[in-house]
Amino acid sequence: MMILRASFWCPLFYLWRCLEIKELQINEEIREREVRLVDEEGNQVGIVNTNQAIDMAASKKLDLVKVAPNAKPPVCRIMDYGKYKYDMEKKEKEAKKKQKTINIKELRFTPNIEDHDLQTKAKQGIQFLKNGDRIKVSVRFRGREMGHTELGREVLDKFADLVSEYGVVDKKPKMEGRSMVMFLSEKTDKDKE
Repeated sequence: MMILRASFWCPLFYLWRCLEIKELQINEEIREREVRLVDEEGNQVGIVNTNQAIDMAASKKLDLVKVAPNAKPPVCRIMDYGKYKYDMEKKEKEAKKKQKTINIKELRFTPNIEDHDLQTKAKQGIQFLKNGDRIKVSVRFRGREMGHTELGREVLDKFADLVSEYGVVDKKPKMEGRSMVMFLSEKTDKDKE
C-alpha cells in the first residue's frame, strides 16, 4: 500500500478549495492581512486589519464580505450577507421569467407534395407559430429532382402563402446541399401593419 505524502495532497486541497468557493468569501474565510473597508452605508473607511474589520462587522451584527478579491488590497464591505444573497437570487429569477425561449420546429416536404398534404402541414405550421416557435421548412431533392429545384421553390412559396396570416419569412429559400431551406417566424405587431 502506498502512502501519499502531504506534498501530494496540498495542491489537490488547494485546487478543491478554489473549485468549491464560487460564492463571495465572508468573515473568517477572508485570509488577507489587510483589506480596504467599506461600511454599510457605502462610505470608505480605508485600509484596515482584517481581524479589526471582522470585529467591526460583528459589533453591528453584520457580515464582512469580500466584494473585489482581485484588488490590491482586496475590497471588503460590511453588509447583511443573507439579505444580499436573497436579493441576488430574486433578481436572477426575475431575469429568467422575462426570458423567452424560442424553439425551432422542422417541417420536411418533397418537391411533388400534393395540395392536401401541404395544407395539413400548413395547419401544423400554424400551430407551431401560434406557440411562438420558429419553423424550418425544407424540401429534400432526390436523384433527378436536383435538376428541378424550381419545383421546390414553388412548394415553399405556396407554404409561405398558406401561413402568411400567422407568420413571416425570416430567411428566403436557399439551397443547402440536397435540400432547399426556408425559415419562418411568428408575425409580430410591427409585421401586421
